[in-house]
Amino acid sequence: MMRSFTTFHLQYAHRFYNFEGEAQYLHGHTGTLTIEVRDTVNPGVNMVFPCNEIRKTAWEVLQNFDHALILREDDPLLKPILKVYEEQGIRHGSPRNTMTGPAFKTELAVAYPECRLVVTKESMTVEGMIKIVHELLKDKLNIAKVTFTSGDNAGSAEFTPLHSQCRCPRCGVALDENGHCYKCGYQKKC
Repeated sequence: MMRSFTTFHLQYAHRFYNFEGEAQYLHGHTGTLTIEVRDTVNPGVNMVFPCNEIRKTAWEVLQNFDHALILREDDPLLKPILKVYEEQGIRHGSPRNTMTGPAFKTELAVAYPECRLVVTKESMTVEGMIKIVHELLKDKLNIAKVTFTSGDNAGSAEFTPLHSQCRCPRCGVALDENGHCYKCGYQKKC
């Protein structure tokens, strides 16, 4: 088994509600997220998984965290911020809000891409981000490790991939449930 990985840089604002320290104030970060996938080396293309495909698959949901406000669901700032967004006419989106991923809802977080907001169950620590990312992507990528650095804080967690993915021998991307490659059109013969 080998690993392929890619790195993302995310700009976001958050705070730790009910925390005794500087992080209780609303503040921003540049976070660096690295996702490693593990599998056998695909003999057709001599790679585990194309890094640009890891990026494309992950970015679909991760863009909800970029230039976003991340607040805990019980944070009293949440309602006033949504009220201001409503008064400003941007609560339900804006023509310039173009870097949005699909909305998602898990036990750990809910994304509201139309207003660049992610609401979390727990405070958005590096550990919290790792748990959220794994939950969102575990069925799409064979995640072996997620590392997140935000300011001086860093964390990582290793995971056991749930399954080996059937990949295209021509371009290395995961085949769909019908054995079809969306990228090059390859069809696995059953």
